[in-house]
Amino acid sequence: MGRGARRHRRTGREGAHRHDLRGGRHTAARGPGGRAGARVLGVIHLKDVVKEGMRERFDELRRMGIRTVMITGDNPLTAKAIAEEAGVDDFLAEATPEDKMALIKREQAGGKLVAMTGDGTNDAPALAQADVGVAMNTGTSAAKEAGNMVDLDSNPTKLIEIVEIGKQLLITRGALTTFSIANDVAKYFAIIPAMFAVVYPGLDKLNIMQLSSPQSAILSAVVFNALIIVALVPLALKGVRYRPSSADSMLRRNLGIYGLGGLVAPFIGIKIIDMVISLVPGLN
Repeated sequence: MGRGARRHRRTGREGAHRHDLRGGRHTAARGPGGRAGARVLGVIHLKDVVKEGMRERFDELRRMGIRTVMITGDNPLTAKAIAEEAGVDDFLAEATPEDKMALIKREQAGGKLVAMTGDGTNDAPALAQADVGVAMNTGTSAAKEAGNMVDLDSNPTKLIEIVEIGKQLLITRGALTTFSIANDVAKYFAIIPAMFAVVYPGLDKLNIMQLSSPQSAILSAVVFNALIIVALVPLALKGVRYRPSSADSMLRRNLGIYGLGGLVAPFIGIKIIDMVISLVPGLN
């Protein structure tokens, strides 16, 4: 990251001479011979500029449950100052390529998935070791070769979009699977009693929908299954909307919407289709 703040001051052997640039006050110390010493003409402050909005982006990563670590070859004081300004969770200073790779291996050994962004040749080993390696487009060829993908915008916080897309894919797949399993369980629970109630009269107690006939129950289930597949296609293409939250809250939300919805939908859908079929001459 940055080279930090540096102050340069020159002093003479025979005396000191200071000048306050803001107040205009001027003091001087003279040596034994009455000659003036070296004068301070100014102070130069050098530091890397943190991109605007970086702190907000790191806050968003934190809300998504992602811990950010800045790895730099600078000294600890400089690294600490930049880390506090940028808003990262932790930092590793004076890091060699081996140190970067060792840190990633420790995190992976703890069961965590690690993403790494970098642009230099010394980042290449860590990019190759990380579960997700994102090389900057402005980086070296070695970094681009080692990473899994190249960010054309050279924006380290592009990880937010990568994580959002990845989580959205996982959530969508989980939601569709949950709905399908719940839908099948409810569907067969609804039609099996109606199908076998004639052979096993005791099952008639489970025929809570009071379907017209075994033939109507099977036909209603087939029609409902065809309709529900078509209805799920837009959801599969668009994906379930991702909101930054913990894994527990996302699981509860998906179980409530797609699990409970998958259980209730067949009872309502099959009953409506059965009522329609019973009104069609020759189908009942």
